[in-house]
Amino acid sequence: MTDLKIKIYSDGAELDKMIADYQGGRAKGFTTNPTLMKKAGVKDYVAFAKEALNAIPDLPISFEVFADDFETMEKEALKIASFGDNVYVKIPIVNTKGDSAIPLIKRLSSQGLSLNITAIMTIEQVTETVSAFSEGTTNVVSVFAGRIADTGIDPLPVMTEAVAICHSKAGTELLWASTRELLNIFQANQVGADIITSPPEILAKMSMVGMDLNQLSIETVKMFNRDIEALGFTIL
Repeated sequence: MTDLKIKIYSDGAELDKMIADYQGGRAKGFTTNPTLMKKAGVKDYVAFAKEALNAIPDLPISFEVFADDFETMEKEALKIASFGDNVYVKIPIVNTKGDSAIPLIKRLSSQGLSLNITAIMTIEQVTETVSAFSEGTTNVVSVFAGRIADTGIDPLPVMTEAVAICHSKAGTELLWASTRELLNIFQANQVGADIITSPPEILAKMSMVGMDLNQLSIETVKMFNRDIEALGFTIL
């Protein structure tokens, strides 16, 4: 793993797992979103955010706005930014109506906020987003490579082009989002992405990197055997 240059961010909203990834040194940052918070059963957004920042005071953490209209979204963004110096405010590239968030991104960036622009799928969106960032600010462009792949499109050419665009402006990092498998970490590293998000269950597989495939074959059959014994199945 020492040859990997990419930073791995833990993606989730289960505080105990976030703290474990932080204390274990596996994650170099953290991202959350409303869907993950719903899955984790988070009841109080502000309380969760402050508890997370208290436990993880010195690594980047992204918290997303909830509103669908840009006026309210802007107010939420300013409040989220006030939570801590290591906070990145996540803004979706469009709202549910398909209206572009670029004007909002320009306003927030001009105020010096660190932004993480999310749900990006196209090179056009990457270009517009990077152009909207103010010079001297630090920002993340989250391209959903996994969701692009879900449509049958190879995300590697898209991500390679996105790297070049993001690196054209100082302080801008490309994040490979919607990670599906451990291999994606190596793919993201290969194309030159700066960050990849990974759910804890994928991070847990890091110990398998470099494992002998013959031994993995044996371990897999042992797993089958344990399950057969637990089920008590017989054929004859």
